[in-house]
This record gives sequence, C-alpha cells and structure tokens, in this order.
Amino acid sequence: KAHEGLAPLASRYVDVDSMPWVATRWPGVDIKVLMEDKQSGLMTALTRFAPGATLPDHEHIDIEQSYVLEGSLADHEGVATKGQFVWRPAGNRHTAHAKDGCIALSFFLKPNKFFD
Repeated sequence: KAHEGLAPLASRYVDVDSMPWVATRWPGVDIKVLMEDKQSGLMTALTRFAPGATLPDHEHIDIEQSYVLEGSLADHEGVATKGQFVWRPAGNRHTAHAKDGCIALSFFLKPNKFFD
C-alpha cells in the first residue's frame, strides 16, 4: 500500500525489516511478500520455516527459484543450505521440510498448486 500513488515507472523501495512476518495456513511457515503481481502470478517473497516445519505436497506451475539465507530446506531430491540456490522447473512436485529451520528468498512466476 505504501506504493499507491507512485508513478507507473517509479522504483518501489521496500523496507523489509519493518514488514511483519505473516503466518501462512501451514504451522511454522511465515512469509513476507516483497513484490507481487496478482494479474500474472509473479511473486518475490521471504519464507521463514520454524525448525521442523513442512510445506506440504505442492506443484510448481512455472519455474520457482530459492536462495537459502539461513538454515536449510530439503525435499526428496536434496538439501539446500545457507548460501545455496535451488530452482525447480514447471511441473516439479515435492514436499519441503526445514529440519533446523530456514529463511529463503524465493521467486515465483505463478502461484504453487497445493494438494493438502
């Protein structure tokens, strides 16, 4: 809402530290949406997983990219730890788990489809 009234081509500065973490419908998974285009589905977000939190079975409708800032994030194909980057092609389906907690910066071209 802080960006309402800006010129269409003006830069949008986001004070990430002042944004609250918002709980998702999954226990222990919180999010800060940094940028979102609801028309296209494009979204950039910080996701925080409490230790032991799981993001249930979901499919990536388009490419998803994540850079792990803290902790680690795992699925059946591997583990991304602090400083590592993982991307998933459209159609990839998995469950994500953060045994010791995680904060990841993620980029979505379309919203995920969840099967929970």
